[in-house]
Amino acid sequence: MADLKLKSFYDQATYTLTYVVFDEKSRDAIIIDPVMDYDPHSSTISYESVEKVLNFIKEKELNLSTILETHAHADHLSGAEEIKKRLPQVKTAIGEKITIVQKTFKSIFNLPELSTNGEQFDYLLKDGQKINFGSISVKVISTPGHTPACSSYLIEDMLFTGDTMFMPDGGTGRCDFPKGSAEDLYHSIHEKIYSLPDETRIFVGHDYQPGGRDLRYETTVGDSKENNIQLKQKTTKDEFLEFRNKRDATLNAPKLLLQSVQVNIDGGALPKAEDNKTAYLKMPLTIKGK
Repeated sequence: MADLKLKSFYDQATYTLTYVVFDEKSRDAIIIDPVMDYDPHSSTISYESVEKVLNFIKEKELNLSTILETHAHADHLSGAEEIKKRLPQVKTAIGEKITIVQKTFKSIFNLPELSTNGEQFDYLLKDGQKINFGSISVKVISTPGHTPACSSYLIEDMLFTGDTMFMPDGGTGRCDFPKGSAEDLYHSIHEKIYSLPDETRIFVGHDYQPGGRDLRYETTVGDSKENNIQLKQKTTKDEFLEFRNKRDATLNAPKLLLQSVQVNIDGGALPKAEDNKTAYLKMPLTIKGK
């Protein structure tokens, strides 16, 4: 029986939680949703968040095998590729429907060289799949809606939901990105997550600290079913669709949407430097009225 522990890291700039799940006996470890720091004002990459996680791995003498991405994030750049550069044995995994997201954004960003078969990731995970990373056993639960490729990961009594759902006072993820679906999100939460035992612990991908409260990132299935402000167990599909679609129509795009998606669909790889030794991100330009 694994003796699993959890360490969380919070990136205040993007409100993102990164998790390290590790076995104190075997020292096996995985990372869920690592962050790479990016300053949009200067378009500068830095590695403070990556180094915090890796320093913890080193201090605990853990054997890191795998990085699990819950989806291709639209609000921060993934630190997965940088971690793999520093620890070449590490693999990456994501839901198999990442190929849909890649195909969608390949045309939006006009990325002719982008492969859309998911080969940037070492494992493409299927709904219901059980996979072992050393002594750590993970069950994959496909939870589309925020994006088609969203997966939640059940590890013993811990469920890591990414952007599918947040703390009860934060609600659920938005569904207005290309190929997002409020109806899919309703089924993902109401029929899949809410079917788990009430005592299952939920660890969310973001905490926006509504009302200025202190950071919180752990809830339970039972608490969410009773108290999630957007989707309780008693909430009907029509009620949720009406709320979610109206709400999403009022939201601005995430401030790092354009920068992060083109990196994250490529496994976290940064664009290659051009002949002037500088790398460039692509920014589609929309002209209103045309």
